[in-house]
Amino acid sequence: CRCTGYRPIWDAAKSLCVDAFDDEGVRGPCGTPCRECPERDTCEMDCNVKDKTNVNAGICCSSSSDKIRDYQKVLQSKHSETWWNQPNDMFPKELIPHRKNNVVNGDSGIDSIHAQTQEQLKKPLMIADSSIHCGGTWFQPVCLEELLDLFREFANDSGGIKMVVGNTEVGIETKFKHAVYPRMIHPSESIHSLYDIFSTESNFHIGACSSLSMLQHKCHEFMTSSSSDPLSSQKTRTAKPMHDMLRWFASTQIRNVACLGGNLATASPISDMNPLMAAMGAILVLASRPSADGAIKRRHIPVSDFFVGYRKVEKLEHEVIERVDVPLVKPQFEYVAPFKQARRREDDISIVTSGMRMTVTPAEENWVISDISIAFGGMAPKTVLARSTMASICGKPFTADTFMHARTELQNEFRMPDDVPGGQAEYRLTLACSFLHKFFLHCLAKLQKDVGSNKKKRYPPIPTIDDDECSGADGFVSKQKPCISGEQKFPAPKVAVGLEATHLADDESKSSEIPLAAKAVAEAKNSEKNDSTAVGKPATHASGPLHCTGEAIYADDIPAPANLLHGSLILATKCNATMRKIDVSPALNIAGVVAAFTHEDIEKLGGDNRMGPILLDEFAFLPKGEVVEFVGQPIGIVIGESQEIAETGARSVLVEYVEKEGKAVVSIEDAIEAGSFWTDFRHEIKRGGDSKVALNQSQVDGKKLVVVEGSFRCGGQEHFYLEPNSTLAIPSESGTNLTIYASTQAPTKTQDFCARVTNTPAAKVVVRMKRMGGGFGGKETRSVFSSVAAAVAAKLSNRPVRLTLNRDTDMSITGGRHAFLGIYKAGALVDQMSGSVKLHALDVQIYNNGGCKFDLTGPVLDRALFHIDNCYYWPHFHAVGTPCKTSQPPHTAFRGFGGPQGMAIAEHIIDHVAAECRISGDRLRRENLYCTNDCTPFGMRFGSQYTGAWNVPLMWDRLYNELDIPKRRAAASEFNKKNKWVKRGVGFIPTKFGIAFTAKYMNQGGALVHLYTDGTVLVSHGGTEMGQGLHTKVCQVAAQAFGIPLEDVYVNDSSTDKVANTIPTAASMSCDLYGMATLDACRQILKRIQPIKDSMPPGTQLRDIAKKAFFERVDLSAHGFFSVDNDRCGYDWSKEAPEGYPRDLPENSWKGHPFNYFTQGVAFAEVEVDVLTGDHKTSRVDVLVDVGSSINPAIDIGQIEGAFVQGMGWCTIEEVVYADDDHVWIRPRAKVFTTGPGTYKIPAFNDVPETFNVAILENAENPFAVHSSKAVGEPPFFLGCSVFHAIKDAVAAARGDSNKYFELRMPATSERIRMACCDDIASSCMSGEPTSFQPKGSF
Repeated sequence: CRCTGYRPIWDAAKSLCVDAFDDEGVRGPCGTPCRECPERDTCEMDCNVKDKTNVNAGICCSSSSDKIRDYQKVLQSKHSETWWNQPNDMFPKELIPHRKNNVVNGDSGIDSIHAQTQEQLKKPLMIADSSIHCGGTWFQPVCLEELLDLFREFANDSGGIKMVVGNTEVGIETKFKHAVYPRMIHPSESIHSLYDIFSTESNFHIGACSSLSMLQHKCHEFMTSSSSDPLSSQKTRTAKPMHDMLRWFASTQIRNVACLGGNLATASPISDMNPLMAAMGAILVLASRPSADGAIKRRHIPVSDFFVGYRKVEKLEHEVIERVDVPLVKPQFEYVAPFKQARRREDDISIVTSGMRMTVTPAEENWVISDISIAFGGMAPKTVLARSTMASICGKPFTADTFMHARTELQNEFRMPDDVPGGQAEYRLTLACSFLHKFFLHCLAKLQKDVGSNKKKRYPPIPTIDDDECSGADGFVSKQKPCISGEQKFPAPKVAVGLEATHLADDESKSSEIPLAAKAVAEAKNSEKNDSTAVGKPATHASGPLHCTGEAIYADDIPAPANLLHGSLILATKCNATMRKIDVSPALNIAGVVAAFTHEDIEKLGGDNRMGPILLDEFAFLPKGEVVEFVGQPIGIVIGESQEIAETGARSVLVEYVEKEGKAVVSIEDAIEAGSFWTDFRHEIKRGGDSKVALNQSQVDGKKLVVVEGSFRCGGQEHFYLEPNSTLAIPSESGTNLTIYASTQAPTKTQDFCARVTNTPAAKVVVRMKRMGGGFGGKETRSVFSSVAAAVAAKLSNRPVRLTLNRDTDMSITGGRHAFLGIYKAGALVDQMSGSVKLHALDVQIYNNGGCKFDLTGPVLDRALFHIDNCYYWPHFHAVGTPCKTSQPPHTAFRGFGGPQGMAIAEHIIDHVAAECRISGDRLRRENLYCTNDCTPFGMRFGSQYTGAWNVPLMWDRLYNELDIPKRRAAASEFNKKNKWVKRGVGFIPTKFGIAFTAKYMNQGGALVHLYTDGTVLVSHGGTEMGQGLHTKVCQVAAQAFGIPLEDVYVNDSSTDKVANTIPTAASMSCDLYGMATLDACRQILKRIQPIKDSMPPGTQLRDIAKKAFFERVDLSAHGFFSVDNDRCGYDWSKEAPEGYPRDLPENSWKGHPFNYFTQGVAFAEVEVDVLTGDHKTSRVDVLVDVGSSINPAIDIGQIEGAFVQGMGWCTIEEVVYADDDHVWIRPRAKVFTTGPGTYKIPAFNDVPETFNVAILENAENPFAVHSSKAVGEPPFFLGCSVFHAIKDAVAAARGDSNKYFELRMPATSERIRMACCDDIASSCMSGEPTSFQPKGSF
């Protein structure tokens, strides 16, 4: 999930479990929920006292256990047996298993139908695809002889034959590698030898086609077999390693269909199971049938000898893997352990994976390693045994020295070149050596247990190790997956009064003697008394039920109109080259392809081929003779009768290029070296004199000046919205009109460019947007080009065209978050008497990687400059931002819009200063937080009348004291002293996020409101719904205004023919804009119907008032509009101070007031790091956010959780990789490597904080927004970086000097964490100085 942060999904799913409350962790220490405790009034337990305090303070508190309990009550009370039976009722009756003496749904004929179906399934099948898609021929044999006969007949024919069980490999080959297989076999489950799993006295026998889930289930059965079974111990010791590895193998969905035989046959060099099978001495049974009337021939080969090269195995074409025989592990003194490390724990392929097996034998004075097997994946082009290392160990004493020498041998055996495919050469070698050390510690613990269980026999002494070494024995592979739980606190619902009290007042109200705010407060309190409030309540997301059932309609779900065509973009395959020629004729020769369009066709339409949100520096379709500026640049579009045909056509188009001299500029460093900048958009902020002079001192006012300088890099991020870009373009009126259904945050921008490029008046182009499956800024500008392509094709063909980008295409060409580089010099004054440290001066240059087109790169950099102070006061400040032009795809808006990157650089500088001053980061941060009436470097003053209440110091102190952070840090330090290989860390950071578009004209919004005669209300506004709950909040505002139930207000969609000239839904401003605009429209209607209402009895329903107003010819529709006050938005970078500008006003305030107010917050995180692998888990997170007076606390908490987890992903596991100087193994240069879920990892369930507590600050009204609320979409994103700082804290503990500075680049991937620990194992695998070593990255 990319939106929720997983916690609510976990709660809802867990409520379906019968044992949801078996875990004591969901209750109080006594086992009873506090509010259900019979001793509630007298109980003095902390949990009860705290809860009663919250209740008395008007704070609503809800925990995971509360929600689970509520969900279960709802499920039990609201749904009938019919509702529960829906899945069975919908399932085909013919496939329901036969149940004796049972009639399904009263249909007595079901038994006979099922029996007939089962008979059919016992017969062999052959299905041939004779359509234009040419899907090949499928066979389903029902006995082994038939299967082997098919292989004998077709194995050596053209195209051969492929056996498919779960389609987990073949599906990838056909979709992404465009492989074509003319014949495929899916063996029937009636071939028992392929599917059965059973054990004998010597082996586990695993059918090659049995699913991995079934194997995992059987392993669990063997592990829990009866103790009376004489083989119980052996079965457990054999099954557990397989079971543990399978738990982390891909996903449950993949394991349900994938099989072990397929895993072995595809011979992936990074397979998890193959090294384990090789280490365990597994034997493959290969079956064949040389002649039709002959016997089945079986051949046995060890798994360790099966892999002969990259994706090559020791198997003849006509042979089939029938089963895998795994020898049972001995009942004692033989040990097996699986290891893996990936970019993400769940559902990810390994970077390095390993299986290790060892047998030790007691000798006179020690234990001897009598047998050992070590197999690796990810260390070579195939699964390999570490034969030299094994030879160096076998026969040696079982001691730490033996394994230390073995690590040296392992390094010699597997050291890889710098440009090895897959990269990460040093890290992969470090992992292999670390796994070996883990195996030693694992075996030592198991040996102690074996010896301890047989005290009657005398054994030689067991090797000893320091106690702190024991923590390295186990990793996440063998541990139980954690649950997610949390607590959510928010103020009691109320209707607060905000900007509407003054901004929407009419002339009559303004002339009244009663203050406007007082009147508004009175109205709000009156509505609370009458229980007619809609604002302030935690209402369900308007589309929530449809999201849950899968019935919510997105752009690609719209039913196909008549004559629909499908589109596929023609994309450039290289960059830094001139496109000389394009030939579409091969595409037109493919059956089912209707047309192909290029820039020449746009010229025929009379359209303008230029595009771009700020600069018109892009092309809809690249013209011949122009330079290709990024890999994947659109050249044209092919349309066909199906998606597959269109894609085939697009791939067949021939494009000729002329290479340019020199290499493409890819990274920020490349751009700096080449001087590749948009210099017109280089901006700076300066205050307090010359920072360079301020930093060139040794003392100031008798205080020592400590100066640091360095750099910090943070990488990009892929939006990974769950719905890729999708457009349905429908022409009408003989192609003169266009209706565009698009997944976009910017309907008007989409309308403008579709009109511009197709030469159609904007009034004849309607863009409609129902809902998006996520946007996060990625559909603010980068969705437009695909809509334009579909519009061009629809207009030229005069037929509807659907263009939905594949995930890999979307990720390849739409850009993402900008990578940043900060180069800084900073100084702080140290009071040597008190130990206090005050920030003094900062001089920083920041660069962002904008890609090849400007898009929104300049504004993103500007917001980074506005946030590079974060929450800290620097008296002398100088920051310069330079946008870099490279050959990456155009980068664009992403949640936070440059703010998080600026704040990340700020926090890194704070860490550096703290380390150099030998002061804790917590103290340095707290002592240098802005205070009320302080000013930012860009001239905004903190305080109620300026930006609203400045609450960060209050929130910092509250969380610091409530959590007792010093105690938590001390506990982490104590833990770290006792554990060498597992370290804990703590992170605690603040944030402020400016709310407004930095472009002044964009701070406006409109809404159209209709009141119908039945008392219901339809709202249309300029914002778009992308899951953030905007429509729900707007409906609450309207419902509150009219005093009607929330369900009586509806938003249908966002459409340019209802509300025109709209602003993109971005900058977290939408509720501020459209809530106010909607309220404006509502009040216009209310003012018109007030005389009607006054003429009717008190308490008359709105529907009766509306009906009477209609008959009295009163207009029941209104257009509302809102714009942020002129003096509360906009910033002119080049404006000089006017002559005579008052000196008591802040420096730079003459340039403008870039933000209306700040949303503020603080976050605390605790993590645990596995030093030997770089793996980490987030144990706990506590977040406190000031969101004003929340319009909908449930949605706001959801936004906080979702933003936090997305921010946590950006700074930990989400790494974007390009073909650059650091990744020369990727081709062509500048190509995006991370183009799908296989290579790019967003957080999964197991990455979410195990305890995730979120609180909304109470009594935090905001006079500058509707109903005193605050924007919430983007501000909490940066708080996810508290996890990054907790990891950094843990790494510092591993390095041995927590006060010594080091640069940990962002994201903190497992590679960066592992290599930053600088222990002896990692250091021996690095080239160069270990303390300054930096893993490769794309910045």
